[in-house]
Amino acid sequence: MTKTPSLFPSDESYSTFLSDLKTRIRGAQIKAALAVNQELIRLYWQIGRDILIRQQQEGWGAKVVERLAKDLKQEFPDMKGFSRTNLLYMRAFAEAYPDNQFVHQVGGQIPWRHHCVLLDRVKDLEQRIWYVHETISNGWSRAVLEMQIETGLYHRQGGAITNFESTLPKPQSDLAQQLLKDPYNFDFLTLEKEAQERDLERALVSRIRDFLLELGTGFSFVGSQYRLEVDGEEYFIDLLFYHLRLRCYVVIDLKMTEFKPEYSGKMNFYVSAVNLLLRHPDDQPTIGIILCKSKKKTVAELALQGMTQPIGVSTHKIGSTIPDQLQGIMPTVEQLELEVDAAATELEGDRDGS
Repeated sequence: MTKTPSLFPSDESYSTFLSDLKTRIRGAQIKAALAVNQELIRLYWQIGRDILIRQQQEGWGAKVVERLAKDLKQEFPDMKGFSRTNLLYMRAFAEAYPDNQFVHQVGGQIPWRHHCVLLDRVKDLEQRIWYVHETISNGWSRAVLEMQIETGLYHRQGGAITNFESTLPKPQSDLAQQLLKDPYNFDFLTLEKEAQERDLERALVSRIRDFLLELGTGFSFVGSQYRLEVDGEEYFIDLLFYHLRLRCYVVIDLKMTEFKPEYSGKMNFYVSAVNLLLRHPDDQPTIGIILCKSKKKTVAELALQGMTQPIGVSTHKIGSTIPDQLQGIMPTVEQLELEVDAAATELEGDRDGS
């Protein structure tokens, strides 16, 4: 008996088909948008180069740019991007990148406004190209790019003291080294002058999105005060992450004091314990990061020399502290938590009574 074909597919079959179509269409949209952006960047570079050549060879003055802007707007009224300011950016873009190979292969992968930010804020060519590559790798928005430039990420990246070269195989050691910054910028936090490690930990967890952004792409939050049990004894890790790109756990120990040599021994134990209890056979070796208020280079280097586990020592910079005159007036985190708990309890009581 032949099966009569159905005029309507099953819900499951149709949902799968629709989902596949949506995925393909979105992929095509992204490719089309990227292709359009690349063509636009090339056009802007060519316009900027032609303006440069005319000014250099024929002595055209700055007023030519104003005239060009007016004439191009008149000819292409529906197209944006031909203002005097943008034409000057095109000229600066062509002057900054005389090699069109860079523009064709790399420059077209980030939006035009990102390039304008880089031209305004980063004068060194090597640094500017580094930020272009980082923007492509991490998918930074313009606001995030501006923040990374403002906090000097180029100079902070890879600046921590580590023993990765002797404890990790290549290229894992190089990748891990580039992962760490020095200092870490916690300007989004406000803590009292007497704040302890737990205060810093709570503040970072409460602002986990900002913290993850500062840590960099690839970090996935596992937990705070993460419990480990070794030989019947409990130990608690300040912060535990998993790095998706490095495929390894990352243990972070927070300190509100200058680095001390004994911190490295404690971290060596934590990393070993995570490798024993949590690490999957497919995972790379766990990495430890000690974040201190300050450090002395030689002391940190000597402390790490005898360690068998990969450990990095870096510093953190907290935005501001609460002024002395406001302490005692402004509520602490604990007081706010009590107020919230009390309000929630009162609300539950009102609901039960209604």
